[in-house]
Amino acid sequence: METTKLVTVLSIDGGGIRGIIPGTILAFLESELQVTNDPSTDALLSDICIGTSAAPTYLPAHYFETKDPEGKKRDFNLIDGGVAANNPTLVAMSEVSKVINRDSPGFFPIKPTDCKRFLVLSLGTGTAKIEKKYDANEAARWGVLGWLTSNNSSPLVDVFAQASSDLVDFHLGTVFQALRSEENYLRIQDDSLTGTLASVDIATKENLENLVKVGEELLKKPVSRVNLETGVYEPIDKLTNEEALVKFAEILSRQKQLRQASGPLGKDANPK
Repeated sequence: METTKLVTVLSIDGGGIRGIIPGTILAFLESELQVTNDPSTDALLSDICIGTSAAPTYLPAHYFETKDPEGKKRDFNLIDGGVAANNPTLVAMSEVSKVINRDSPGFFPIKPTDCKRFLVLSLGTGTAKIEKKYDANEAARWGVLGWLTSNNSSPLVDVFAQASSDLVDFHLGTVFQALRSEENYLRIQDDSLTGTLASVDIATKENLENLVKVGEELLKKPVSRVNLETGVYEPIDKLTNEEALVKFAEILSRQKQLRQASGPLGKDANPK
């Protein structure tokens, strides 16, 4: 049994209808939500999902408000979180570190580079299959409109979103590998979506059902990591995503037992 308390982080990136893919993964893992200590951030799950999926040009911006026990109102005016962090894993790790160092005496303080203390599950909503839609000669002839819309897509949005997400995966993969803690970071992503599956706003019953199938098939695929030279996800071993999630669940269970048996700063709560 582990004797070190790990910090568990769940990150889901992407947005729109493709959120069904990680939703299917989570249905297998079974997660538990906890209300934060700040009542003003205790919003409806529906508002959170709508706000973080409001991709500009695809879906409208979303407004909602919350109230604390004293009735003080807090306004939220949101667009897709991917505009700032398409893959929010690093943001999540930073927030968790801040909360632990401030509010959780049961953990030793976490240093910014102490990634060995983290257990990270990063779920992507899928990306379109790399089809080499653009090249430098074509892009050199684009004006403002060309960068905004070309080949039934938006090159500018594609570049920013894909680069933002891939760089986070690149950084974390490199750090966890350098610390010999690769098993503490699991990234599950499908980068082979085509047609309507790759869209973010086609909510037909057929497409929703097909996205569920993508999630189910993704569970059976081998654990993969991004090739740092090609940007393509490649299998790293014979372990499937489903088997890797089972291992994660076992670690989480042991971590729960460790916390229940320990008092502040990891001391035994029931010494003999």
